Amino acid sequence: MCAFFLTSGERSLRNREGCHTINSSTLPRQLKNAVSKERIRIIRLTLSGFSGRWLLPVKQLSVGVLLTAGIPIVGIGDGDGDGDVDPGIGTGETVSEYELNEASRFASQSTFGLRYENIEEIAKMGRNFWLEEQFDIPPTLHKPIAEDLITRQNSGEWEEFVRNPLKLRTVIHRFAWWQQTMTAEDVVRQRVAYALSQFFVVSDRAPVLRLNPYSLTSFYDLLLENAFGNFRDLLKDVSLSPAMGHYLSHANNRKANPSRNRFPDENFAREVMQLFSIGLYELNIDGSLKLDSNGEPIPTYDNDDIREMAKIFTGLTYAGEGHYFGRRYFNYADTEVFSLPMIMYERHHEPGEKVLLNNTVVPAGQRGMKDVEAAIDVLFNHPNVGPFFCKQLIQRLVTSNPSPEYIERVARAFNGETGRPRGDMKAVLRAIFFDPEAELGTWSHTFGRLKEPVVRIVSLARIFNYTSDSGEYYNTGFRLEFLAQQHPLASPSVFNFYQPDYAPVGEIADTQMVAPEFQITTSTTVIGITNHIGLAIFNENQVFHTFRPHFEIPRIDLSDYAELASEPEDLIKRLDTVLTQGQLSRATKNIVLDVLDRVDDVRQRAQIAIYLIMISPDFVVED
Repeated sequence: MCAFFLTSGERSLRNREGCHTINSSTLPRQLKNAVSKERIRIIRLTLSGFSGRWLLPVKQLSVGVLLTAGIPIVGIGDGDGDGDVDPGIGTGETVSEYELNEASRFASQSTFGLRYENIEEIAKMGRNFWLEEQFDIPPTLHKPIAEDLITRQNSGEWEEFVRNPLKLRTVIHRFAWWQQTMTAEDVVRQRVAYALSQFFVVSDRAPVLRLNPYSLTSFYDLLLENAFGNFRDLLKDVSLSPAMGHYLSHANNRKANPSRNRFPDENFAREVMQLFSIGLYELNIDGSLKLDSNGEPIPTYDNDDIREMAKIFTGLTYAGEGHYFGRRYFNYADTEVFSLPMIMYERHHEPGEKVLLNNTVVPAGQRGMKDVEAAIDVLFNHPNVGPFFCKQLIQRLVTSNPSPEYIERVARAFNGETGRPRGDMKAVLRAIFFDPEAELGTWSHTFGRLKEPVVRIVSLARIFNYTSDSGEYYNTGFRLEFLAQQHPLASPSVFNFYQPDYAPVGEIADTQMVAPEFQITTSTTVIGITNHIGLAIFNENQVFHTFRPHFEIPRIDLSDYAELASEPEDLIKRLDTVLTQGQLSRATKNIVLDVLDRVDDVRQRAQIAIYLIMISPDFVVED
């Protein structure tokens, strides 16, 4: 067995002189099956009962394999003594099928889908290096798209939109979402922001937010800007967002006036605890419920806590020139009032002492924004936040039923136990993507999740290179919303499209598992999304619905796949990599091959193969 050594600072493996041979019988019994005949590298392991330098395979052996095998790891490093865990190191210019599938699996969890050449890039570079590069890319924001379209509309570029300005104005935030999702280089940030938008929910079903092009673009931008930042900053920015202030009614929230029977609005105070930070019940660090002496869940807050928290969020209102407390925006669609964080009007802020969670006292006599900072600190430092938030982020990105151990490992990263500050989003994302369960989930029968309609359609458009000569990818999303009952920033309520603990009746519920995305899965939506995928592939331009002739409709580019289709096995192998991460079942493959054998035209072969795989359980259920 030939050893390829990886020295400190190298990103790829190089064939060194003097190959070394090892006998796999000298390895611990649990590792025998993990040793590959492919490339290997030296790493230093300190195991219970074993120590020294073991030659272990790059392709199949990772920290995840060791943990899954039940081997307690004391330390792991690359031989240079620094002890760094280094999952996903690239293997140079040549990559194996296994490495491509692992890179594709990682891409399916961390992005909206990547083309084959991008997956190759990850496999060559290594997942960890590629992710760190993504962390360094500045956010690609939505507001500039809104500004450009509003400027063009106001200049009279489109006579139709001069006559009917609301026709364009009400979809500008959607145009911005699709444009950046299709073209931005910060693909991980865009995917994480979408996950965050299902945790911190606002919706264009609120007419004021839909009418003002800056409201939802600015809200989404704060998710993008904080996606790799700190959760505390994210929670604060969401709390001061004018879009959230309107949606959950704490903008223009006045202090109490008992003589007029007026008391602070409690809507946001309730949801910032229930949905955005600590949840309903106290949790252990692994996400399991804490129980009292009677075996009952322990509530995290009560009505008194809601009332006290509501006092904190009084006195806030919209910023902007000419604004005053109490002014409301319904038709001021050309202003930037929804772009600026809300500001505090002291005379409308509830005075006096506030007693928050766990009897934390916010003293009387301080300014209103200092009260807000204190409340954010109380929520941020609550022990529930790590497991509560991290479990749902795992659900949105990786699997619906993360194990308690997975939740705990990520929650500990949130809590600052990996050397990063508490709430560090990069640490959380590293923990999510490089966890053994994320890398090796197929080993568990509880692993996986149903891909929601938005992810399926965006994946199709990105993987199969929907292209626009103009560079514009403006989509109203009306077709997707009608057929699949889902579109970003269009949830029916603050509770998102589905609940994180939703379990459809039957085997899933009976086994105490959950499947949130099934809450919007009906016979109607299943047929709808299937038809949408078919239109997008066979009509070649049906992902995007826009206003013609003002905006171009992008078209699918299947030229690469048509070339492969002369050999159906090669075509299916490529599709297995980009769509199902090497998990395409033999049954599905045989069905596709049988159909392709009856078709001579290579473009039609490519279309049929893509369609059949994308509507199969192998693609729809990510495992």
